[in-house]
Amino acid sequence: MDIDLIICATVTPDMPFPATANIVADLVGAKNSYSFDISAACSGFLYALTMGAQFIETGMHKKVIVIGADKMSSIIDYQDRATCIIFGDGGGAVLLEPTEEPLGIMDSILQADGSGANYLHMKAGGSRRPATAETVARREHFAYQEGSTVFKFAVTNMAEVSARIMERNQLTAEDVAWLVPHQANKRIIDATANRMGVGPEKVMMNIERYGNTTAGTLPLCLFDYEAQLRKGDNIILAAFGGGFTWGSIYLKWGYDPK
Repeated sequence: MDIDLIICATVTPDMPFPATANIVADLVGAKNSYSFDISAACSGFLYALTMGAQFIETGMHKKVIVIGADKMSSIIDYQDRATCIIFGDGGGAVLLEPTEEPLGIMDSILQADGSGANYLHMKAGGSRRPATAETVARREHFAYQEGSTVFKFAVTNMAEVSARIMERNQLTAEDVAWLVPHQANKRIIDATANRMGVGPEKVMMNIERYGNTTAGTLPLCLFDYEAQLRKGDNIILAAFGGGFTWGSIYLKWGYDPK
């Protein structure tokens, strides 16, 4: 297989090491590639997609696979009814290749604020708080979220960065074919679309089917809506996640439906 690089965005890797991307490379027979994971929570696919595109743009690689995938059921506390109903398991992947046409990733804005760690995190299981009988008994190996605080940050920052990438690239709402938002909360999605001036008919939505699959939401949306995409469509991807991390990508879709 002539894949040069595999990048996997996930916060639920199969194990602390080796990287899930290494395991994927072995399973698909990508013997000539190297691979690694990145952790940026719900923004992970944006981070990985930007990184993969940069490897292509430099001419270093010809074929890069970018994966966004999470098994959130493995880290969700089903006694926490405020959180457990939100999340799901899922993932998707894209193949990046060079082109001389004005297509693909045109611009990206990625941001982070580490002070958000207090509001969305896993308390134990890392080197700061290794697993013990006590941490397990206290149920500290599950995702912890202060929902109202996370919501306020997400509404403001995901909407703002999406509007900013449009302004930076002189795009109007009419120019945008699709908004691909992280599938965390419909109110956050609506706020982002409203800030961009984009109507609901241009917003990809599948949260009712899969829930919040973290790094998997954006590639799942692209898969579900692929038949409706046309070569040259202006698409805005946007996400907000634990860390806090957030960002937006402006891309021109690269091909017509089969």
